[in-house]
Amino acid sequence: MYDYHQPDASGHFGKYGGSFVSETLTHAINELKDAYTKYQNDPEFLREFQYELAHFVGRPSPVYHAARTSREMGGAQIFLKREDLNHTGAHKINNVIGQAMLAKRMGKPRVIAETGAGQHGVATATICARYGLECVVYMGSEDVKRQSPNVYRMKLLGATVVPVESGSKTLKDALNEAMRDWVANVDNTFYIIGTVAGPHPYPMMVRDFQSVIGKEALVQMPEMLKAAGCKGEQPDAVVACVGGGSNAMGIFYPYVPYSDTKLIGVEAAGEGLDSGKHSASIQRGSPGVLHGNRTYVLQDDNGQVTETHSVSAGLDYPGVGPEHAYLSDIGRAQYVGITDKEALEAFHYLCRTEGIIPALESSHAVAYGMKLAKTMRPDQSILVNLSGRGDKDIGTVADLSGGDFFCRPSCQGQSVKGGEKPVQIVKQGGAA
Repeated sequence: MYDYHQPDASGHFGKYGGSFVSETLTHAINELKDAYTKYQNDPEFLREFQYELAHFVGRPSPVYHAARTSREMGGAQIFLKREDLNHTGAHKINNVIGQAMLAKRMGKPRVIAETGAGQHGVATATICARYGLECVVYMGSEDVKRQSPNVYRMKLLGATVVPVESGSKTLKDALNEAMRDWVANVDNTFYIIGTVAGPHPYPMMVRDFQSVIGKEALVQMPEMLKAAGCKGEQPDAVVACVGGGSNAMGIFYPYVPYSDTKLIGVEAAGEGLDSGKHSASIQRGSPGVLHGNRTYVLQDDNGQVTETHSVSAGLDYPGVGPEHAYLSDIGRAQYVGITDKEALEAFHYLCRTEGIIPALESSHAVAYGMKLAKTMRPDQSILVNLSGRGDKDIGTVADLSGGDFFCRPSCQGQSVKGGEKPVQIVKQGGAA
């Protein structure tokens, strides 16, 4: 077993992490630290959290043996942790529930969030609707275009979606705008960060809420491995995609002590790691400060953040969670790259072979899992975290594969049954 206790009291994972924020946010960060310290081991808080995970999210999410894929790869047995089956379609809801519960207890009626692929935005809008909280979601305008189904889902749930036009118009810029909003509205606003980045305590707090993924897998895998004829009680490798890295930390963290299990994070190699068009912060970045923490950042010689590229909006980010940076440095986790082309091939393969439509983000992990399986024995095993479903990506995939896809009937000039006038939305209290 591997002895692991991170972060330290100041939020550092070795030389990474910490809290680099403006003076105007210092009070808010300290207030959040105090609240999380108070409630993270509080029996009532934990009971409510577990209740919500079971009855609202639908946990535990199952582990599925991708037997056909495993046979066709001709090597290790591939298992999928089905986070795509959660309510809202991804792992994001696990963390959002925990943070929203804190917001309620801290008396913050307004919630803001950033989103790339839109899954965190949808999860935040969902829980704000459930708890009666105002919700504002910042999203890069480029991502608004490529993830339009999730944009409409957020609006249906009552959120205000703010397209961000600055910079590369992607996740990094959405996070910048959310930070600016928080500075301006710090008294009544809670910022629900969606990944294991940001100033302390966010990387630790998001990891803790997401670690339910790995905790469940530890219980589920012995029976699954035995039924599949694999050696050992835990997988030989755990594989997850990494942008900021919350789904990966959620499944990695409980497995860190299990030294016989390799932890492999899959970054977006885009058009190739040496193309300049990728989002591989650990493999091609250098230490720097981004969004309130020290980590690996894609930056130029002057320390300016460089533009990133990925077919998947959720991996299109120039940094990575500080705990991932630390795990890489100490050699406990390995980080590899998968290109856009490889991810798209894995997307189509899983659709046709297992009847599962994965998110493009998750497709990166699937692609590497398939590649790795070919190098292993049939009695060995790989657990891939299938972090989200691909409904949101079918427009992008259709465009890239030359398929026909129309966002709604009117795009094809068709009328819709149900009346000529828009449906009025009646809010509580009776006024439309």
